[in-house]
Amino acid sequence: MTHTAQENFIYLTTAPVHRIVMKLAVPTIISMLVTSFYNMADTYFVGKLDTQSTAAVGIVFSAMAIIQAVGFFFGHGSGNYISRRLGAQDTANAERMAATGFFLAFFAGAALAVLGLIFLTPLSVALGSTPTILPYTRRYLGIILLGAPFMAASLVLNNQIRFQGNAAYSMVGIVAGAVINVVLDPLLIFVCGLGITGAALATVLSQLCSFSLLLYMASRQGNIAIRFRNFTPSLSYAKEIIGGGTPSLTRQGLASVANILLNVAAGAYGDAAIAGMSIVSRIGMFINSFLIGFGQGFQPMCGFNYGARLYARVRQGFWFCVKVGVTFLLLVAVAGMGYAEEIVELFRKGDPDVIAVGADALRWQLIAYPLGAWTIVCNMMLQTIRKSVRATILSSARQGLFFIPLIFILPHMLGIEGVEMCQAVSDLLTFFLAIPLTVGVLREMKAAER
Repeated sequence: MTHTAQENFIYLTTAPVHRIVMKLAVPTIISMLVTSFYNMADTYFVGKLDTQSTAAVGIVFSAMAIIQAVGFFFGHGSGNYISRRLGAQDTANAERMAATGFFLAFFAGAALAVLGLIFLTPLSVALGSTPTILPYTRRYLGIILLGAPFMAASLVLNNQIRFQGNAAYSMVGIVAGAVINVVLDPLLIFVCGLGITGAALATVLSQLCSFSLLLYMASRQGNIAIRFRNFTPSLSYAKEIIGGGTPSLTRQGLASVANILLNVAAGAYGDAAIAGMSIVSRIGMFINSFLIGFGQGFQPMCGFNYGARLYARVRQGFWFCVKVGVTFLLLVAVAGMGYAEEIVELFRKGDPDVIAVGADALRWQLIAYPLGAWTIVCNMMLQTIRKSVRATILSSARQGLFFIPLIFILPHMLGIEGVEMCQAVSDLLTFFLAIPLTVGVLREMKAAER
């Protein structure tokens, strides 16, 4: 069912908050879960080959995170602005921002692809490849880079559509690409005998499919169509994208750096350690994708109501998301603690070294997962309402401010256990940092409620 921009405005600013969040969250949760699932698909199917291929997929994930960081930068930067402008019923500026964010992301993705292919070998080494893993990394990364422009632009389309309150449309494009990837993975890897090259081809082809469908969905009624004539790379729009997108760029960029350092630290204990930590990283992404999707369901409502100065509704939605997120992640943590070995074994059966490292790391991460609900929802609210400095500090903390120093300190003190527990300690410290960064903003909105 399609909705006009005016109908979306009325619904998002008048309907019960919990109903809006749940309605918008369902398709975004599905999108995030499916996206995470098909990111895990390569790890699962490649895990049937050998430890080096499994490790290579984890290493290349750092490069994919950089491409995703660019997409989220332009997608969240333009999307946050679009939701606020639509909340203020300023459609003209929203249309110009939509085209500007899309084309800038596509061009940036193309530049990353060219640079990455020129420096393929040194890039593979810098990402954490050992000599035994390097040939696999080169093969996988060389193909993944070809899809960089479409991956970055797809993330922009997905976020722009979602910020307009039409998350179901973005879900269709994401799910379709995921299904294609899951189907193509075993076909290309095993049936065609392409191995890790087949996994890379499956990923790129699925991204092309998502890009095409999302571009089509953007032209449907109720969404802002992407038109080149609206491409307006002005200084004012650049400032808006930088202000709204820097927290995402920082978060994703530091996640990539953190993953590289994690691979290097784990590499000191062998290829099995890299493979085990890679598996746990994908599992963690899958679990957190529920909360991220739920928080993304909150963002359009947050942006529209903040733009309309309905601050009480913003606060109400915030606390609803925190309560649901903590409850869910607490249940997952309790359930996952007892089955850590079995979960890791799904991805690399028959390798006890990989399973041992992965299970210990997973248990450490599960301890801190419930705290992530507060951190993630805080960051999404601060970013959406344009508290850029606070949002950037918070988004930098988990994988930068805390994780990067810890990945040097803890392994030196505790060996492989220091590698396994690093993320959990970082999550705990980030939780404490999020409290003062957010409480003051919530109080300001309460004082300004009308």
